[in-house]
Amino acid sequence: MILHIMAPQEMPPSIKIADPPLHHVRSEPTTGRATGVSLAGGIYHTRSISRASFDRSASRVSHDRRTETAAHDIEEGDEWREGHGKKKQIFGGWKLLWLSYQSIGVIYGDIGTRSVHVSAAFVPVVSPSQGLTLSSPLYVYSSTFLDGPPEYDDLVQVLSIIIWSLTIMVTLKYVLIVLNADNEGEGGTFSCYSLLTRYAHITNRDPREEVTVRMERHLSQDLRATNRTLRTTLEKSTFTHTLLKAIGVLAVSMVIADGVLTPAQSVLGAVQGLKVVKEDISSSTIVGTSCGILILLFVIQPLGTSKLASAFAPIVIIWLGFNGAFGIYNLVQFDWTILKAFSPYFAFRFFIEKQTHGWRMLGGILLAFTGVEALFADLGAFSIHAIQLSWMCYTYPCLLLAYIGQAAFISAHPDAYSNPFFNSVPPGMLYPSLIIAVLAAIVASQAMITATFQLISQIMKLSYCPQVKVVHTSNVFHGQLYVPFLNWILMCGAVLVTAVYSDTSRLGNAYGVCVMFVTFFDTCMVTLVSLLVWQLPPWVVFLPWLFFASIDGLYLSSALLKVPDGAWFTLTVSGVLACLFLLWRFGKENQWRAEAEDRFKPTQLVGKDGDGRLKLTERWGGDRLTVIRGLGIFFDKTGVLTPAVFTHFVSKFVSVPEVAVFFHLHPVEVPTVGPDERYAVSHFTAVPGCYRLVIRHGFMDEVISPDLAALIYEQVRLFIIRQAQDKLGSKGKEGEGGVRVTSVPPALGLLGEEDAATSASATTRTTTATAQQSASAEGDKDGNEREKESLGPQLPVELRDEKVAAELGRLDRAYAAKIIYVVGKEQMRVRGSSSIGRKAILSIFLWIRDNTRAKIANLRLAMDRVVEVGFIKEI
Repeated sequence: MILHIMAPQEMPPSIKIADPPLHHVRSEPTTGRATGVSLAGGIYHTRSISRASFDRSASRVSHDRRTETAAHDIEEGDEWREGHGKKKQIFGGWKLLWLSYQSIGVIYGDIGTRSVHVSAAFVPVVSPSQGLTLSSPLYVYSSTFLDGPPEYDDLVQVLSIIIWSLTIMVTLKYVLIVLNADNEGEGGTFSCYSLLTRYAHITNRDPREEVTVRMERHLSQDLRATNRTLRTTLEKSTFTHTLLKAIGVLAVSMVIADGVLTPAQSVLGAVQGLKVVKEDISSSTIVGTSCGILILLFVIQPLGTSKLASAFAPIVIIWLGFNGAFGIYNLVQFDWTILKAFSPYFAFRFFIEKQTHGWRMLGGILLAFTGVEALFADLGAFSIHAIQLSWMCYTYPCLLLAYIGQAAFISAHPDAYSNPFFNSVPPGMLYPSLIIAVLAAIVASQAMITATFQLISQIMKLSYCPQVKVVHTSNVFHGQLYVPFLNWILMCGAVLVTAVYSDTSRLGNAYGVCVMFVTFFDTCMVTLVSLLVWQLPPWVVFLPWLFFASIDGLYLSSALLKVPDGAWFTLTVSGVLACLFLLWRFGKENQWRAEAEDRFKPTQLVGKDGDGRLKLTERWGGDRLTVIRGLGIFFDKTGVLTPAVFTHFVSKFVSVPEVAVFFHLHPVEVPTVGPDERYAVSHFTAVPGCYRLVIRHGFMDEVISPDLAALIYEQVRLFIIRQAQDKLGSKGKEGEGGVRVTSVPPALGLLGEEDAATSASATTRTTTATAQQSASAEGDKDGNEREKESLGPQLPVELRDEKVAAELGRLDRAYAAKIIYVVGKEQMRVRGSSSIGRKAILSIFLWIRDNTRAKIANLRLAMDRVVEVGFIKEI
């Protein structure tokens, strides 16, 4: 459904919220809840206030109600902060199977074909005796045996290392353990850090997010002494706060750095592989074709993860199927005794015999599971069970068969180690395998692209990155995202890397280092999660941590040998990104501290003098306030306490609108919010005519429009009526017939703001006059009294309560008189007393902030009604 709000001589449909079709609904006498005809073109079934001010046990009250004065400082009405945090999606049945299918097309394109795009660094050689040869699509053997054809014992030992690395690093560590350390369905190292921040006080939060974060910190008495001591140490130590923050950000930066390198390497390697068919392809043709494919790959990203995964999955499934089938063929045809490599004895023997040389060889073996970091980071786009199902039931067996089959072939043909896949292809399958290998190499980069979208969304939530547009591409799988700005940045980076390096041999050595750093970070983070979140005993956690950390350390130390040969590139990129993320976070923390002085209750700004008239408190000068006719809508970016823009408006103009509404938009991670949960209105009892309206909106909703005032007016009006109904109901005066609700006449739904306001005002004046006549009739203590009592339950609430009639009259007069949108224009500057280094960092932060802030024109409001209130904060 599209909800239309009409304004005179303005754009027709403006407010768009996905809803079922709206129908004019009459009030139900049995419920006593208010419904009415919407000025915005339909009926809003606004949520009834079960926690109204008249139910003291459920009202939203100020934190301090210990004194009689504080008891009047109440924000009464709807509670909007409960039950709308991110919730983990759990799928089953066909949806789970469909997600498992999609995950193969995205996640395992990297693990299953990572070696394809690296292997093309080795140019093909055509020999009359050998036939057509191409470097191994599974690059592990050729990158491990650098000294020539392997001996049989060496081959078995390396195969044993590969088998147990896939089993331990991917299956045991990630698929069965690490994936369970998700933060409401999101994965990655940073999600582990975010999860820890909910169970321990180790970070500051954006005030806009703080009120909605679901903290689940365990009670101290529920933790073991060791776990409690660890948590206390982490919470009190500034060093550990900084260290955990740096680890989380560095892991994100390393995955993004791989996200720049992987598409360039995969596509360039795939195009170079075509030399198998035509040897005389020039380097410029390869680079140009690669850049064209890269641009196409990023241009189709707006289609969304679901569509791309569904399209790519058949390619990866066929590729993995070929590997598995060829592995079985080679195992049966050549040497089935190679299966003894499943014994870990040969893996231990590898290190005993090879020692330092074996440690160096690990740099090639680790390519068997590079891409595992994307498996965890892509968790938010799929689900734990989908990834576990697709890995255990298909990808893992296919990869094991591929490595085993190639080893069986190499044992019979040692010279084939440099290109085992194509050398071991069954007769007649060479060209189909080549086509699938090239296609699989191209789609392999989707895993890293999807992972970067997931991670950038995560760090934005904890204010480590400027807010950029995030598009949810599926209304079924809420975690599938597309980030336009990042997509084009990755495209430019990948094209630039392809053009500069032009050959995969120069990029191949860059792989491995960032992967192993991230896996080590994951080991440490999940260990903390197991102690502080899962509450496992330390003795249960220590040995697994030592085991996995030792393996991570072995591979990481070996991969560091690649730094001079190419790994410096990804380390440099990730270092620069990490510095930018930390710089932004440092600036935001200083901004929050500067803005904290403006966060207080309205009664600390506005009070009443002896005559009951509004005045500023002594802190703000104590001047008497002038009441301005009209409706003032103040844009509130936090949704709690007093908006800074209201504070500066009132203090600068020494006046207050007749009716003031604090308007706050609160995004919710669902496609759309139902009409019964969308709007939350509250009233500040200490300030007459002061309300707060919070609109909760999903990622498919559009809520800002030139006719926003009509929507706000209507919701506040319905709120006042509902409050009065709840008050009457709580006093037992509702009666069997219920309350008949009178709202704005249906015809007003077709009018614009000004016409509707005028008509609404006339309606209210009539209602008020009728209420006065009813009040005078009440003075008759004879038959008229009994007649009124008999008609009372059928009278609208406006006629039964003079205070309600007065409040509605105030609102209608304000809406008819004038509408202004008040927006804050906050400027920041660095304190003059700051050190040179601090000034430099904060100056960069302010420059980035000024160039990434949403402009006032983006609000799409009626600009002739917008007032900007400027104020300066020093950081």
